[in-house]
Amino acid sequence: MLCCLCCSLAVAAQELPAGRFVPDGTLHYQLYFKWGMLMPKAGKASLGVQDSAYQGKPAWKYTLTFHTTGLFEKVFRMRDTLDCYITKENRLLQFATKHSDEGDYYSIDDLVFSYTGPETEVHSRRYTLTRTKIDTLLVADGKVYDMLAATMYLRALDWERMTIGSEYPFRVAIGRDLVNSAFRYAGQQVIEYKGKTYRTHHFYIDVYDEAFTQSKAAGEAWIDDDSNCIPVKLRAKLKIGAAEAYLMREP
Repeated sequence: MLCCLCCSLAVAAQELPAGRFVPDGTLHYQLYFKWGMLMPKAGKASLGVQDSAYQGKPAWKYTLTFHTTGLFEKVFRMRDTLDCYITKENRLLQFATKHSDEGDYYSIDDLVFSYTGPETEVHSRRYTLTRTKIDTLLVADGKVYDMLAATMYLRALDWERMTIGSEYPFRVAIGRDLVNSAFRYAGQQVIEYKGKTYRTHHFYIDVYDEAFTQSKAAGEAWIDDDSNCIPVKLRAKLKIGAAEAYLMREP
């Protein structure tokens, strides 16, 4: 849910823009399921960047972990870990993986990215402990990200050049599909949570995929208006209610 909550295809270069590509500790989030006046806790997530290496070369490793809690732990247990590796030299996304554990079902998604001129090729594999479910090559003009790298793009946008209504389209590789999405800037907004006030940049997330019953504003993101550009609040509309994530503590 956090990933679905959380680049311009017109630019020919494939690299992610310069920005928050430095180790910034680990951010911790509390997730809620909101339905009318009800807002029970649904899970916890952590998000962080650290120095690492990919195929022997220096890289940034971007990691998201998520697990359900409370009632949701008994109804629909989930344990997800997402990692992606981004080169330090030219900020190219090289590899992304997602491990999903739903109690009685375990799967792994691997995405290997390569670049030829303006094109991005993504070798996408999904497999379980017993068989391969997806093994395909996705090709697209312009930039393609995994769900996690897309949030890094959002954190690296240039606030000074934004105007309300500005759109930042991107594609996300998921299984056999390339999903067209866009961040849409909605201006500044003040967020209060547990006695702390944040001045944020507010974005809508448009997702053009049949899995979302409402493509426009399928999600929202509030990014802290400081040099760290930390996601403070995230929201995704569901078929029933919504999922919301709030920053619990900073590094």
